Amino acid sequence: MQFLEQSLGRIATEVAGATAVFHQYGLDFCCGGERSLQDALARKSLPADPVIAQLTNLLANEGEHADWRNASNQELIDHILVRYHERHRQQLTELIRLARRVEHVHGDSPECPLGLAEHLFETFHELESHMAKEEQILFPMLAGDTYPDGPIMVMEEEHVQHGDALAKIDELTNGIQLPQGACNTWTALYIGLAEFKRDVMDHIHLENQILFKPREVHDGQCCGGCQ
Repeated sequence: MQFLEQSLGRIATEVAGATAVFHQYGLDFCCGGERSLQDALARKSLPADPVIAQLTNLLANEGEHADWRNASNQELIDHILVRYHERHRQQLTELIRLARRVEHVHGDSPECPLGLAEHLFETFHELESHMAKEEQILFPMLAGDTYPDGPIMVMEEEHVQHGDALAKIDELTNGIQLPQGACNTWTALYIGLAEFKRDVMDHIHLENQILFKPREVHDGQCCGGCQ
């Protein structure tokens, strides 16, 4: 596979485990999924060899990672419900608690992410509503191999909003970069935020690129769900 000429979206879909590599190098495989790997690396002034080496190693050991293209819709839905829906609910509950604590104790610091707790609360509300619609309406239809254009379009549009919410987290936290001397609570908060961001991007990728499309069609294009 000629990685440099392939789009990030296609590589993320066809090479199991590639999303972890893209996260490592900050390569946007969702909103920027139409860009070639070569273009994406050039935009960040990153060397190609380490990335290609990791992707090549993934291909050589592809049996170690789940390839959800070969799963049934029901199997993928079951995975999403446990790995992402339940997990997001747990993550945001704790992240809101930690953010409130950091803002209460360190609110006078110029580096304190003021407004983060409220933003996470709103994100939780919006994501909960989104996941409920998937669980109650769309997923049962997809489980029967029915692909309703209207509900899928609505979910993809809401994925774009979730991408905006992630961008707002970056804005409030200076790219989720800890200030020097941050306390343990602040550190735990930012570690959790980074994990949440990765999980949301991977979650949207699985839905947009695989679950929402008839299994024989995966073009690597993203509707723009994450930033």
